[in-house]
Amino acid sequence: MATPIRSARKQSAALTALVLLMSCSCMHAGCADLPVQGNGIVATVDDPRSLRLDDGREIRLAGLETEPAHNAATIAAVSALRGRRVTLHGIDDSPDRYGRQPAYLVVEGETMSVQEALLREGHAAVGLGIGSAECRAELLAAETAARDARLGLWAEPGVLLQAGDGEALLARAGRFTVVDGRVLSVREAGSMIFLNFGRRWTRDFAVTISKRILGSFEAAGISPKSLDHKRIRVRGWIERRTGPQIGIREVGQIEVPGAR
Repeated sequence: MATPIRSARKQSAALTALVLLMSCSCMHAGCADLPVQGNGIVATVDDPRSLRLDDGREIRLAGLETEPAHNAATIAAVSALRGRRVTLHGIDDSPDRYGRQPAYLVVEGETMSVQEALLREGHAAVGLGIGSAECRAELLAAETAARDARLGLWAEPGVLLQAGDGEALLARAGRFTVVDGRVLSVREAGSMIFLNFGRRWTRDFAVTISKRILGSFEAAGISPKSLDHKRIRVRGWIERRTGPQIGIREVGQIEVPGAR
């Protein structure tokens, strides 16, 4: 068990790292430019992605997914925000089903969002429901920098897996995972489109896309059929079917590395 002195040092180090990152003087056209949805002072931290302001509002850090094995480090980093005044940014301030307000936080006097700072330190992965292409691109760039440097949760295998590693993928059933691989075939079956990453359709990793969301793919200039034989990166929750799968809820779950 950590001593009080050691815990204090860890929190101080987390605060220093977070402040240094958020003190970047460069201009950002992304999450911090979304409409302001209020402000307040951080009072408590409930979990790696949830905190409470001094007026009682519960805030959910939007756009992030965390890894259970790294939660202690993430909580330490977020806890460094206690007592800091933050501005809430977002497309709207509608609460989630638990009554929390999803938002992108910017500490008073800083320019970088808290989410971007956490991603750059490897404390989280980019999640879903971001809603702004510019914000998503900003967060993905921060995640990529941490992943390339093997920081935080990217230092250990698990969150990032290869499409051909079926056993490892199945072991993460129900958990948010980022998967790299080459699409070997694209096929349609009823109301679904399948991106197959192996030749054994019923056993190898696959991505499923409902035809009901094809409009969002068209709006983004992406055709599922155009992904045939392309190397892509997919993020989402692993589902255990006959083999491991990720169901696509939004077009932002699929990245084509190097695409413009």
